[in-house]
Parts: sequence; C-alpha cells; structure tokens
Amino acid sequence: MDLEARSLQPNVKAVLLAKLREYKSDLNNLKREHKRLASANSNQAARDDLLESGMADAMSVSANQRGRLMMSTERLNESSDRIKESRRTMLETEELGVSILQDLHQQRQSLLHANDTVFLLLKVPYRLHLLTGKFEGKDERKRLMRKGGRKNK
Repeated sequence: MDLEARSLQPNVKAVLLAKLREYKSDLNNLKREHKRLASANSNQAARDDLLESGMADAMSVSANQRGRLMMSTERLNESSDRIKESRRTMLETEELGVSILQDLHQQRQSLLHANDTVFLLLKVPYRLHLLTGKFEGKDERKRLMRKGGRKNK
C-alpha cells in the first residue's frame, strides 16, 4: 500500500500517506493491546495453575504432617505403656525382694535360736558365734540360761 501511495500524484499522495501512517499506528496499538490481554490471560492462567498446585502442595504437606504427627503420638503412647509396665514390674520385684528379706530374717532368727538351744542342751564348753566368728565359752552359757535360752530381738 505504501508503495502504491508513493507512486500517485503529490496532492493525493500526501492524504493517502497520512491515512496510511494513522492506520499503521492503530494497527500497532491494537497489536500491543492484544499482546497485553493475551499475556494477562496467560499470566492469570499461570497464576491459577500455581495457586492450584500450591493448594495441592499445601494439602499434601498437611497430610504428611498429620501422618507424622499420628505416628509420633502412637510411638509416644507405646513408650508410655512400656514405662507403666516397667514401673509395675519394678514394684512387683521390690515387693518380692522385701518378702525374701523378711523370710531370710525369720530364718536367721530361727537359726540363732536353734544355735543357742543346742549350746545350752549339749553343755558344750565353747561354741562358735555365728555373727562374730569368735568362740564363746562358759560365761556366755550362764548368761543365756539366765535369760531362759532366748536372745533379745
């Protein structure tokens, strides 16, 4: 078009070239507007895609965190149960130990009493003291006889 307008007569040529410049300017403006709108739409589409994927990522992260939290809570409950069971076992063991010590104390008292009784009945001049490991003699027998053959507890 531009070439045709230049080849015409000068009075028509000026008018046509002015209109041509105006049309080219309008065309460029329309192209820019089209690009702007197209990029805005593509930006909006990209933004929507990002937001959707972000929401999906957030949901996925939330689900992962929830799963880890549930696993941690379960492990904590299991550990608490093991601690309770260990405490119960410890208390049972302590009770059994106290019972054994009481039985041993009673057996010791019985052995000491039997030892004193044998010492008095056999009238052995000396005996080996069970606690000290020393020999005791006639004086000890007399003291025991005064008490009636029983030791103080």
